[in-house]
Amino acid sequence: MKIALLGYGTVGRGVDGIIRSRVPGVEVARILELPDRLTDDRMTSDCACILSDPSIELVVECMGGIEPAHTYIAQALAAGKHVVTSNKAVVAAYFGEFASLADEHGVSFLIEASVGGGIPWIASIEKVRRIDEVRSFSGIMNGTTNYIIDSMRRDELDFDVALGRAQELGYAERDPSADIDGIDVANKTIISACVAFDVDCVRDLPVTGIRTLAKADLEFFAARGLTVKLFGRGMSKDGCYAVAVEPVAIPLLSLEAAVPSNFNLVSLEGFTVGPLKFYGQGAGSLPTGNAVVQDVIDVAHGRIQRYDFSRGLKYDPSLLTGDYVIRSSVAPSHSEGWAPGVWRLRSLTPPQARQIYEKVLQEDASAFMAALPQEG
Repeated sequence: MKIALLGYGTVGRGVDGIIRSRVPGVEVARILELPDRLTDDRMTSDCACILSDPSIELVVECMGGIEPAHTYIAQALAAGKHVVTSNKAVVAAYFGEFASLADEHGVSFLIEASVGGGIPWIASIEKVRRIDEVRSFSGIMNGTTNYIIDSMRRDELDFDVALGRAQELGYAERDPSADIDGIDVANKTIISACVAFDVDCVRDLPVTGIRTLAKADLEFFAARGLTVKLFGRGMSKDGCYAVAVEPVAIPLLSLEAAVPSNFNLVSLEGFTVGPLKFYGQGAGSLPTGNAVVQDVIDVAHGRIQRYDFSRGLKYDPSLLTGDYVIRSSVAPSHSEGWAPGVWRLRSLTPPQARQIYEKVLQEDASAFMAALPQEG
């Protein structure tokens, strides 16, 4: 089977290397690159010549970003080519459109590498869904923020120092906003909810990151047997679903609290299978390339993947109602004092908590908020 790569950065090079060394029967025949980077006979800067080539059966999109990735994926599917992508931003934004196009033209749209890097997260959700319902999912979906928090805890670093180390190691971009503000986790949460709950998930979900996390916050929680991790969360119940991205206080003895460095740990709970946890590298050339190639092999073996978002679940954020804590020099409305400069808010939905937090930030830009674990 001949395939084409759209993009030859970190992921694209990883995919090419794995296929050449480990996947007989699959050939990377064409590569889309920028005009000034055509260093290989397979490379072209004209995507049209790839999409019009009948010998190319599958396109791997690993460019990143929204455009032109969205246009190229849609055109490839419309041209009757299978598409595999690692691009969580474009999948989160256009999952419904891509699923519809793939169904219309009888091809597969595969997204394993878009969430969790080399962790078989999407495939595991799909396997559970064959006989079960996914009640909930949650966990650490971003290695950069986990590295920052882990470094702050273990090495007693301030946030800025830990972020700087992450940038030096290549875990964080020069502009780390997508990671530390929760945008990356939001995209992965949307995709996970789409697959887990058979619904075209809302995009306007409450998102809170760790930009204002301070070493003192971790010390405060540690004194109470807790620590903080940035979670993507989803729940489904009684014909409804809810999603959120926010720092969550978790017990120090939990598996999630022990996740080191830039690793991920994501969990789901099924009706009959119970809780399942998946741990591994959430990014990187070879782990992500591995997930992409797994999808390529599935297509080569005749797999046709379909996504059906017609289940009709209603978005109801009250499913994730819980307590929150805000550290701030300003007392939030409807809060009770917990410690000097620390306030507890009870029985809020994630959108309600986010709304209160935004008001606090207007007066105290350094304020930090986390969801508290459910009692009982």
